[in-house]
Parts: sequence; structure tokens; C-alpha cells
Amino acid sequence: MDSSAFFVLGLMALAVLLFVSDRLRSDLVAMLILGALLLTGTITPEEGFSGFGHPATVAVAAMLVLSAGLERTGAVAGVGELLAGLGRRSPRGALVGMMVAVGAISAFINNTAAVAILLPPVLTLARRIETSPSKLLIPLSFASLLGGMCTLIGTSTNLLVSSMAEAHGQPPIGMFELTGVGLVLAAAGLVYMATVGTRLLPDRGHGADLTEDFEVGRYLTELEIVPGSRLAGCTLADSALSETGVDVLAVVRQGLTMTLPPANTVLEEGDVLWARSDLADMRQLRAAEWIKIRHGRVWGDQGLEAGDATIIEAVVAPGSILVGKSLEQSDFRNRFGATVLAIRHHDHIRHQRLASTPLSAGDALLIEAPKSQLAYLKRQREFVVVSDVGPLDREPQRWLTALLIVAGVVVVAAAGLLHISAAAVAGAVLLVLTGCLRLEDAYRAVDWQVVFLLGGILPLGLALEKTGGADLLAGALIDGVGDLGPLAILAALYLVTTVLTAFMSNTATAALLVPIGMTAAASLGIDPRPLLVTIAFGASASFMTPIGYQTNLLVYGPGSYRFSDYVKVGVPLTLLFWGLATLLIPIAWPF
Repeated sequence: MDSSAFFVLGLMALAVLLFVSDRLRSDLVAMLILGALLLTGTITPEEGFSGFGHPATVAVAAMLVLSAGLERTGAVAGVGELLAGLGRRSPRGALVGMMVAVGAISAFINNTAAVAILLPPVLTLARRIETSPSKLLIPLSFASLLGGMCTLIGTSTNLLVSSMAEAHGQPPIGMFELTGVGLVLAAAGLVYMATVGTRLLPDRGHGADLTEDFEVGRYLTELEIVPGSRLAGCTLADSALSETGVDVLAVVRQGLTMTLPPANTVLEEGDVLWARSDLADMRQLRAAEWIKIRHGRVWGDQGLEAGDATIIEAVVAPGSILVGKSLEQSDFRNRFGATVLAIRHHDHIRHQRLASTPLSAGDALLIEAPKSQLAYLKRQREFVVVSDVGPLDREPQRWLTALLIVAGVVVVAAAGLLHISAAAVAGAVLLVLTGCLRLEDAYRAVDWQVVFLLGGILPLGLALEKTGGADLLAGALIDGVGDLGPLAILAALYLVTTVLTAFMSNTATAALLVPIGMTAAASLGIDPRPLLVTIAFGASASFMTPIGYQTNLLVYGPGSYRFSDYVKVGVPLTLLFWGLATLLIPIAWPF
């Protein structure tokens, strides 16, 4: 065993450490690892860049476009209407119905897209049955994971494991090969969430409207420009208000309300300003002689939604350019034509020093915006609008075409007529040619962070095998539990997979463990299929933390969750799946 194996193992350990610490974006970590492998000559340029042309990378990108086609044309809008109808049931019946509906749709479109689409109707459902969103949003995320593990295209992990199996001379995973065991696991997860899980979920309550829910009323005030005020004749940008940190939300002049006035708006005597400010700034304003604070206004969504204004909630998306930046650094107001009134980070609501507060993935933002901006905000990839603000500018007359194209991809791939990557690319092209999706929307649908993550991390798996690093890790696994037989190896591999995927990307976890699983199977002289399937299921079962899977992050802020909520609900479910997977996988895929 030469020193290059230990070098690659060191790089793998560094990659895992960086993934878990979340100090750097996962795609940047993958690029750093790829650069190290290329600069040291551990792999050739052809091997290094093979990840970008890997069938899994292509298939994942194309499936994201297919999901966008279904969403854009309104093909999944009926699911939202179905969820709204569940409000007539009991809370438990609504939870079960919601999880079944979400699981079904997540089996065929991207999990993250499914949760983003269905978050608004689930929040509406929570209000209708008068229950806290925290009782429904973790089940929403978990249901998308349960559905995704049931088919080849339900999650990028399954596509990746299938493509890596092919690269090792194994047959690809069939479209519905995972469905039998996947449905058993999904049913077990559903029963758990409806009985034990729902009791472990927190009840964080909910306000009558978003303004109350975010407790923002005490930070809002009405200011009147008094006669002779030095503000009269000044623009907002040049006025003394800009020095105090006051954020002017609207100017009311002669009965007309100007929402989010631009910086060059000239103030006049008698103008009434709706403003958000920190408490210290408000005390400073009370002492000022050039402006008058008006009292008695009761702030709420309706009060703020005068004129063209509306109040919405949005969640910072995983991988967003906003992550790690403050509102000031991202120029949020000018970039999106909207202003942030409050930030909910987990279960803590921040009202002061908003402009300098770095944002995190999963943060919920209370936003005021002109109604004319809603369609633009809904199209953003940087955050997900979770308020039910009506349909986007969809193409309902094309929803059947989009549905037939996606169904055709499934049928063609399931029948073996085309490889899943080729079928998905063909389907994506057809969506554009038939007008179901604009070309620019197709490019926007691709999650380039995932593409670069796969492009950079797949060569690390190749380097593990090339240098013998996979042999060392597989040998350690066999030395540890191999004397107990293949079943113990399978159980240990599932446990390692599901623990890693709780703290780092599921695709990165699968890419690193598939070579180890293949090497372990060869050393034991058993069929590698059970171990490959174990990695696929384990990498999809990310229940224990909010950071292991994008859908868990999307519901983090809107549910006012804490990290411990995921641990409390997810650990028992993970242990249940560990036992069921260890029992069922060898039956469906014998050693």
C-alpha cells in the first residue's frame, strides 16, 4: 500500500470534517478536494473531470428540470388543493393525508421542489385545523424523504448509487426496484409519525397573522413630519432618518400610500411615514423636535397591506447566495424590491440590527413587498416564499403535456429502452420544445451547487479505489464486524451511512461509501447489491438533524424548530429504519 492511499484517506477525512462543520459550502469543499487530487497527480485530468460528465450528474440536473416543468405548468397544483381539503379532518387524519399526498408526489419529482411547492398549502392547513405549524412541517419534510426513497428518480442519491453501480460493472437500479422495501419503510414511518412522532413534536403556537407571529408590532411606528421640520424638502437618502437606522416602509400623503418609497423620494410637511426601527432608534426619535410619533395604531397584516403592499414569509434556501451575508451586504431591498421586517433563526426572532445580521439557510424572513413584486419573488431561487399568495404565472393549459412527458421518461427508463440519464435529458428538451418551460427557467432549475458537488466528489471515490484507500476502509469494516457475517456488515454500513448523512450531503455520503461497499463485498465474496441498496436507503433516511437534508432546512424556520426537535423525533425513527432495513434488505436482495 503506497503513501498515496493515506493521502487520499486524509483528504476524505478532511472533506468529511469540512462537510460536517459547514464552514464552507459543500460544492466549494468538493472543488478543493478535486484540486488537491489533480495538483498532486493522484488522478489524471480525464479522471478528475469525469464527475461532471458522469451519468448521475447529468441525470440529477435533468430531473431538476423535469420537476420545474411540472411545477411551472401547475401539474402539481392539485396536490395543494387536496391538502387544503384535509382541513375538514381531525388533526391526525390531516397529518396522515398530508404525508401520503406528499410522499406520492416526492416519489417522482425532486424532494426539495415538492416541499417548496407544498409549504404554503400545509401552512394554510395548519391555520384551518387550528394547530401549530410545528406539528405539520417536520412530517412534511419526512414524508418527502419517505416518498423519495421508493423510486429511482425520487432522490438524487438513488440516481447516484445506480450510476456508480454501473461504473463497477453492476446492473443499474431499476425504476421501481426499491419500491417494495421503500413502501414498507414509508408505511412504518407514517405509522410512527401518526402515533409516537406527533407526540414528540413541539407545539410552538401560532399568531393570528404574520405580524403577530413574528412579534414585530412593537418595532413599527407612525411618524409625522411636522410643519417647519428640517426633513421637509429632503430626500429619504439625505434626511436625518437615514442616519438613525429607521427603515421607511411607506409614505402616506394626502390619503395615498406609497409602498417602499425609493431613496430619492422627497419628503413634505404632513407626510406620515410607516417605519421599522430598533428600540434605541425609536427612543432617539421620541426626543427629536423635527418629527412626531403618532400613537394608537394597531399593527397587523391588514394594517401593513394598505395600497400596493403585502406581507409574506420566505425561507432562505440552502445554497442561496444570501447565506452568510447580511441584508446590507446582499443589498436585499434594492435587489428584490422588498424589505425585511424580522428574521426568525430557528425558534429565535430577531428584530434589531437586521441590516448587519448574517443569514443562514432555513432562516424565515418576514417581508413587506409591493404586490407587483410577488411573481418576481416567487421565482427566486435564493429563498422560498411560503405564504399562500396565489398561483404564480403558470401555464395550466400545458400541465397535461408536462405530465405526459415526465410519465414518458419514467416508462421509457423503467422498460430499459433508454438509460435514465438519456431519458431525463430527452424529457427536459421536450419540455422546452413544447413550451412547457422556458429555456432560461430550465437553466435556473438546475441546482449548480449539486452539480459541482457531484463533479468534485465523484473523483474522490475514484481515487479511493485507484490508490487502495477503499481496501483499507473496507478491511477495517470487515475486521470490526466481519466475523459476525454479511448481515453485520450491512447493519454497520447502514448505521455509518445514516449517521454521516445527518451531518453532510446525502450525495457526498453515497459517493464516498459506494466504493467501500463494493470493496467490502468483493472481500467477503458476496453480491454487492444488498450493500449498494443499503447505502441508498441509509443516505435518504436523514431524520436526525436539520442540516443533513435540504427539506429539513426549509421547514426549520417556519416551524420555529430547535435542533433538539429533530433529534427527539428523528433518532427513534432512524433506529426503527435501521432495524427494518437490516431485516428486509437481505430478503429482497440476498447476499
